Amino acid sequence: MAGNSSRRGSIKKTGKGNPTAGSGGRVKRGLVGRGPTPKAKDREGHIAYKTRKNAEKKAAPRRKSVKKAGDTEWIAGRNSVVEALRANMPVSAVYVAEGAERDGRLRETFRIVADRGISLLEIGRVELDRLTDGAVHQGLAARVPAYEYAHPDDLLERAALAGEKPLIVALDSVTDPRNLGAVVRSAAGFGAHGVLIPERRSAGMTASAWKTSAGAAARLPVAQATNLTRQLKAYQEAGCMVIGLAADGDVGLEDLDLATGPLVVVVGSEGDGLSRLVAETCDQLVSIPMVNDVESLNAGVAAGVTLYAISRLRA
Repeated sequence: MAGNSSRRGSIKKTGKGNPTAGSGGRVKRGLVGRGPTPKAKDREGHIAYKTRKNAEKKAAPRRKSVKKAGDTEWIAGRNSVVEALRANMPVSAVYVAEGAERDGRLRETFRIVADRGISLLEIGRVELDRLTDGAVHQGLAARVPAYEYAHPDDLLERAALAGEKPLIVALDSVTDPRNLGAVVRSAAGFGAHGVLIPERRSAGMTASAWKTSAGAAARLPVAQATNLTRQLKAYQEAGCMVIGLAADGDVGLEDLDLATGPLVVVVGSEGDGLSRLVAETCDQLVSIPMVNDVESLNAGVAAGVTLYAISRLRA
């Protein structure tokens, strides 16, 4: 019926076009100005905005991060646990199987654990089998937390704080953790400021590396690099000379003139030596003089010999 305002749909309920609302009604705020249009570099989604953000990200100072190794490790067996405790490994807890026979190794473990305040737990043998993934534990096992790696720049800062010229050992594709531990031990003994390893295709600071270092890993930082070649170039930009050990090196170790300055020593794997990109990055390739036809030394021995010679030249 005409004029029946109660009929559904006869009155428009929205403000837009509703004469009862008017320009000063409930849509008044829609008439308020938003100010000047922002510049292109300030508008999200605009290419100029993205370009500015990318430039700011690159210019921002790099935040140093501390990386950790993989999951918690287990050391199984009486001899292994005693050796780990003697080497001052950061053992977080020691587990003893219920009813385990007491002997000299177990008594020494109890004594060291008590002196160092390490947790000692007695659990069932089946549970210890499960924790150690079926390893031959002889009723004794130790839990070791993940190793905390330093940032590569920390090694330079360590030298600066000591008022010394940097001496860093870098490993290229060394996959034996015992070799890594031996290098860390030699580096600590001959005054190096740290050891650098790549994240991939390299041994990490496992329980085996810790034991081989004979406690040196607790005193000397080990850093990880995402890309070894790129990090060596960064060290060069920081003023370090980079030398690589190679059987066909251009310079003999006894004639190394670079030993007295900021130095990075790169040691390759025993089988393949230095990779091509790493060798090309080195400022100089250095050989260790050999008396007979021995082709190469393992990484741990080669690093020890080289660091000893460098320490003599620096002295």
